[in-house]
Amino acid sequence: MTYLQLTRAAVFAALGLFTLASALPCAAAPKPAFGGTVRDMVGVNIHFTDPQPGEMAMLAGAGFGLIRMDFTWDSTEKQPGVYKFSRYDVLMTNLDKYRVRPLFILDYSNPLYEGGLSPHTDAGRDAFVKWAMAAVAHFKGKRVLWELWNEPNGGFWNPHPNADDYALLAVAVGKAMQEHYPDETYIGPATSGVDTRFMETCFKAGALNYWSAVSCHPYRSSAPDTVISEYERVAALIAKYAPAGKSIPIISGEWGYTVIDRDTNTYSHVHTDALQAQYFDREILTNIANGVPVSIWYDWRNDGPNADETESNFGLVRNEYFAGRDPVYDPKPSYAAAKALLGTIGAYAFSGTVPIPNSTTAHVCSFVHKTEHRWAAWTSSDAAESVVLPIPSGKYDVLDINGAVTGTLTADAAGLPVTLTGDPQFIVRHQ
Repeated sequence: MTYLQLTRAAVFAALGLFTLASALPCAAAPKPAFGGTVRDMVGVNIHFTDPQPGEMAMLAGAGFGLIRMDFTWDSTEKQPGVYKFSRYDVLMTNLDKYRVRPLFILDYSNPLYEGGLSPHTDAGRDAFVKWAMAAVAHFKGKRVLWELWNEPNGGFWNPHPNADDYALLAVAVGKAMQEHYPDETYIGPATSGVDTRFMETCFKAGALNYWSAVSCHPYRSSAPDTVISEYERVAALIAKYAPAGKSIPIISGEWGYTVIDRDTNTYSHVHTDALQAQYFDREILTNIANGVPVSIWYDWRNDGPNADETESNFGLVRNEYFAGRDPVYDPKPSYAAAKALLGTIGAYAFSGTVPIPNSTTAHVCSFVHKTEHRWAAWTSSDAAESVVLPIPSGKYDVLDINGAVTGTLTADAAGLPVTLTGDPQFIVRHQ
């Protein structure tokens, strides 16, 4: 059993999630900061504060319960000490309408301070903290997930990445948050990749005293299932530095696959829309199976029309907007996969993984809603894999990655025989 498996039950308990062996949560328990149903755990990154007409209906119609969006310093403090959040009020109104929760990234420099560089002096940090607390106060009680910066270990901390300066800012914001708004949720460091060296600098500086979760961006061109060992390393570091008795989960704050139909060295790419769709499901399900209570897919829509440009092809929908049409964007196969996954298990809570004897490549997740159970299953093998799922006897419909019923199978005392592929399938009791 891995370290992550050993700690998973404790993390799930702290998040209010179910495991196969867990007791029902106390009715009087406070609403957890993360988790709940699958819909509560899954979101997309956006790049707008004023959505196009029909855009939020399409996004929420797929079943997403979260968005992640930059909350930029320079756009909201153009005069020292004068804070204007009206553009984010517009976004929040739209999010509230569709019951979508925001993850806002407190980020980037402000030309009013530090010569436009990232905060690296006491004065710069003090200005950033005052602005950040004004933002938190403005949206207090809206269940915002507040994240500090975006990829500070990459190209977004100027003039160059500095873990010590970032850690000082993280602690300064955390102290202010704890003093003034202890009920709000604060996370970081949103690293590019799973950068344990950068994380450890933050942990040593005391950031885990204030963070409710550790966020990272586990981009890769390999299959999503390959992330598990990296999560294990992060979990071990958190356990080493976390305050006694505090369970701190890992969040997948940004991760997706761009579609480039040619040979390229582009990181985190696939060659086909179909594989992007498969990897969407496997990314979300792998995260859930490993105690990750928030998964943000990058990106909601393609950033541009160029089929050969890396940044233009991460989206679940294409770039061109069609006013007055339903849908207002052309959906990609990954959008259909997301809608099928969230339509099938979005209202369900994760209840554990199901081990398959004699297989290291079969992956099965169990979900529950009241007394109803459903399962998602796939293989990380390149070849199809025939297995027997140890589930109760009876008839079950098998749904493909698009949510279409491909057959009805019967489970006997031994379980349900099913053939797994790289595309996740959903097992639903036949009505």
